[in-house]
Amino acid sequence: MTQQALTISIGTDHAGFPLKAPIIKFLQARGHTVIDCGCHSSESCDYPDFIRPAAQAVSQGKADLGIVLGGSGNGEAIVANKVKGVRCGLVWNEWSAEMTKLHNNANCIAMGARPVPEELALKLVGIWLDTEFEGGRHTARVDKIEG
Repeated sequence: MTQQALTISIGTDHAGFPLKAPIIKFLQARGHTVIDCGCHSSESCDYPDFIRPAAQAVSQGKADLGIVLGGSGNGEAIVANKVKGVRCGLVWNEWSAEMTKLHNNANCIAMGARPVPEELALKLVGIWLDTEFEGGRHTARVDKIEG
């Protein structure tokens, strides 16, 4: 389990909204601080309005990591990855949650609330947080992403 307390930004659209509160509670129970970038209801909204601020918090150093949520997580990952310095991986199972940190050193994850139920979502966040970047041959690859 991650020992150091982190600041984690979270942003969602209306489709991802049902996962937001349980994830925030999970993160806070582990001693992390959460920056909630919205949205704040299940009323239809445009995901870039809430995902970009969550990603920018990571890019600007206000947050150590970010989590973005939507229906599929795909659009959210795309928006987050448009922000310089953010490496956002889409996670949907345990393997993808581990690999996005182990090999890609993702500082943000995206999840879809439609295919990922709450219990699994919390497990995936935990796996991602607890996985350490492997480094080695992956370091040069991550550096090329940033280049």
